[in-house]
Amino acid sequence: MTILSTKILNQEQKNVLTKANINVIDYNAITIDFLDFDDEIIADNAIITSKNAVKAVIDKKVVIKNCFCVGEKTKTRLEENGQNVSKTTNYGADLAKFIVKNHKNEHFWFFCNNIRRDELPNMLTKNNISFKEVEVYKTSLNKQIISEAFDAVLFFSPSGIESFTANNNLKNKTVFCIGKTTAEAAKPYTKNIHIANKPTIESVLQLAAKHLTK
Repeated sequence: MTILSTKILNQEQKNVLTKANINVIDYNAITIDFLDFDDEIIADNAIITSKNAVKAVIDKKVVIKNCFCVGEKTKTRLEENGQNVSKTTNYGADLAKFIVKNHKNEHFWFFCNNIRRDELPNMLTKNNISFKEVEVYKTSLNKQIISEAFDAVLFFSPSGIESFTANNNLKNKTVFCIGKTTAEAAKPYTKNIHIANKPTIESVLQLAAKHLTK
């Protein structure tokens, strides 16, 4: 049994699969480049939806009073860097609902990438929430032909699926996705989709190990 990860895994992560007698092939289906942006921003409220956005604002020493974030790993990274996290959700749409309900009259800075999802900003706009988007990093597709044989694929983002399917197909492959949004992106390519309990790499790996050793 061989599994392909569309994100390079560290040794501890690979061990989860190898202990289950699953071989691992891994590569980065997407690449990240950090962008130059205004570092004089003082944000009373910042929306941060990824660890890459955390790195961007921390490296620029952006002054932030309250963080509203997506994902436990994002929250942890922010708190490790002394940031105050007011709210964490697993999905951007859920965070937008919280902001609409609880912070209707406040202004937000949304630190994002060039291909960010539409759900969160669309909901804020629809509900007249004041916010400004700042692109802090760029995601590019690393389109490769995967020649090795594999039985299943791990996906961690819709852009990872877009990158992989540019030159490869998912016919007869089992797919493990980090969350609902990624799973939706996989649906046009395969019906055999499994979604992790939590939107973390570790949860995806545990799901794959459990399912493939049945």
